[in-house]
Amino acid sequence: MSARVARFNFDLDLAERPAPAASPGLEPAPPPPPPGIPEEAVMQMVQQAREEGYAQGLAAGEASATAMAAQTLAVAAGTLATRSAEMAAALDDATADIRRQGVDLAASIGRKLALHLLARYPTVELEALIAECMQNLAGVPHLVIRCHPELADGVRDIATAHMQTSGFEGRLVVMGDPDIRLGDGRLEWVDGGLVRDIAVIAADIDTHISAYLAGRQRPSSHEESHS
Repeated sequence: MSARVARFNFDLDLAERPAPAASPGLEPAPPPPPPGIPEEAVMQMVQQAREEGYAQGLAAGEASATAMAAQTLAVAAGTLATRSAEMAAALDDATADIRRQGVDLAASIGRKLALHLLARYPTVELEALIAECMQNLAGVPHLVIRCHPELADGVRDIATAHMQTSGFEGRLVVMGDPDIRLGDGRLEWVDGGLVRDIAVIAADIDTHISAYLAGRQRPSSHEESHS
């Protein structure tokens, strides 16, 4: 008798079936633990995070310090420029004051010396004026000399002596005038005359001194700001 082969029809149900109930009195098995990270790997990640944080903080600190240093340097440069301008202006003012004081002192000394010389030699300037005029008064009919009354006799002698060497042959008149200060005088002839007045000379000197000082003064701060 021959063997008979059974057919396999693949009619098995492969769907997920519920696990069989646990037997009474037994606890269910715990779920398997999640896969863990080795402690060494954790330490490496922590160290890397620290290093990255330190590098970022250092870079941020350096950038902040650089910006602060640049700002501080700009402020210091501005302050230095302002102080330098103030110091230059103060130096210019001090130089101008010293120059003005020096000129005033020189002018004061000059005036005192002039007055001293006039008091000691009151006719010297008048004699020079008379000598200069008589060289050009040939043919002039007369010459009038006005001076301080105290000098009238001395001026007459001086003028007479110059008449002998200058060629002036006109009439000489010397008059004492109380309105004329010692050392001053006026020479008058038909079509001209000369005056020596120490007050006029002093005023002219003062004008030149003022012009000199004005030309040496620095521009004002308002003018400098608009230049």
